[in-house]
Amino acid sequence: MGEVDAAFIQATEYRPKLAVVEADDIPLIDLSVLNSPDSPEPDATAIRPLIAEIGEACKNWGFFQVINHGVPLKPRQYLEIGARKFFALSKEEKKKVSRNEVNPLGYYDNEHTKNVRDWKEVFDFTVHNQTLITASHEPDDNELKEYINQWPDNSLELREECEHYAEEVQKLAYKLLELISLSLGLPANPCPVPHLALGVGQHKDGVALAILAQDDVGGLEVKRKTDGEWIRVKPTHDAYVINVGDIIQVWSNDRYESVEHRAVVNSEKDRISIPFFFSPAHYTIVEPLEELINDQNPAKYKPYNWGEYFTNRIRSNFQKLDVENIQIYHFRLPDKFG
Repeated sequence: MGEVDAAFIQATEYRPKLAVVEADDIPLIDLSVLNSPDSPEPDATAIRPLIAEIGEACKNWGFFQVINHGVPLKPRQYLEIGARKFFALSKEEKKKVSRNEVNPLGYYDNEHTKNVRDWKEVFDFTVHNQTLITASHEPDDNELKEYINQWPDNSLELREECEHYAEEVQKLAYKLLELISLSLGLPANPCPVPHLALGVGQHKDGVALAILAQDDVGGLEVKRKTDGEWIRVKPTHDAYVINVGDIIQVWSNDRYESVEHRAVVNSEKDRISIPFFFSPAHYTIVEPLEELINDQNPAKYKPYNWGEYFTNRIRSNFQKLDVENIQIYHFRLPDKFG
């Protein structure tokens, strides 16, 4: 496992102005063939239809839901209960484990932040404690910073629930990444993959994959690529919502695109969502995969270091810099044929 790993619990409130289309278009993919006692090998004929289905979902949507995924239901249920208990604590208790620029793990809310379109409470934690990350956004600074999880007092139960849940979802993350690799015509484990580790307003995710558990309140909306309409992702029992992140967009050289999404509030119920982010180790250089570029399809992005990118995002978020946060399009190369 690499050094960069993070999972988040969020309760988000957001009121968009754009219309939302109620639709069942977002692909719902059954992974049961991977979880049978006689589970086939990655190159087996039995899973070729599944690989094609994953590829179409990544290409056309950048989002899909999975069912029969093999993740036990109880860890997710226990974690949701634990999350609700944590967010029900007094603000004073929650702020005892507040995150900051030095350590971006712990509690955060932006209730009093000016000029924001959403309100949320967040609790961030890494699956492996004492996570190391590049200490500076400066390219020549090789110092590493240690991030330590912060847990509320008397929270052994919550800590165990978080760790157990993350271990189970991590298994799903590796399965999905193998399927995505195969859908691109690559081996199940292309070069960058072994370096992976765990890693609400409208935005894209800078990670490789995001695996979201949303409660029955729902609220996730995805911008449809074909027409720009916002599509509401209806909660499906025991399903996970998967979205392609910016890193896969770069690796695939734009064959699979990270798309905008947002979360909306329910005026009658609190919303709990548990996103699990799958990201590279800090030393990973993110760039289009050699197998997917050639003279007719040249690289569309210049290489960037994930640790520097991640550190820059954290620095910008906490210092509230009056500049745009770093995005992958800042690394886009000029179109040679344009």
